[in-house]
Amino acid sequence: MARIIVSENITLDGVSTDPTGEEGTTHGGWFTRIDDADRAAWAAAEEDEAMHVDAVLMGRRSYDYFAPRWADRPGSWAERFNSLPKYVLTSSPDPLAWRNSTAVSGDLTEVAAKLKQEVDGDIVVYASGSLIPTLIKHDLVDELRLIVFPVLAGAGRAMLADSGSIRPLRLIESHPIGTNLTHVTYRPA
Repeated sequence: MARIIVSENITLDGVSTDPTGEEGTTHGGWFTRIDDADRAAWAAAEEDEAMHVDAVLMGRRSYDYFAPRWADRPGSWAERFNSLPKYVLTSSPDPLAWRNSTAVSGDLTEVAAKLKQEVDGDIVVYASGSLIPTLIKHDLVDELRLIVFPVLAGAGRAMLADSGSIRPLRLIESHPIGTNLTHVTYRPA
């Protein structure tokens, strides 16, 4: 049986939206506020994670963001990310051109529960702000991995705040990434 792992980059005040500023929000661009050494350490941590997961679950907007940025990117991280099975929750009839992508539709909780039964290993959810709160509300997330950026966005959506009721978590691991980032891993208590 697979585990569903949510892996997110967030600000210190919990914002996950518009990290690169491409959406044009007032709080956007917080991801770019780190130095080159921290960015390299972040990339190494993300690559390591990609090497140890077995599939990706994402929504259509996340697919539309990631696919053009990764499909032709060189390097071992991109090769691994491109080779992973990607399950895209979508109702759009538009085809999925990114290698190893499969459209899935229907109720997210049913889709996720089915994937947990059918996939061996870990299924990671990156970004996908509309999926994550629903997965958490229905107790389908087995692990939260957060990379906390030393930035206060001051505004923006904190997707983990939309998870319904109080959900106690247990700290599994915490360590620095580079000089200024913190990686924390939690599991349901």
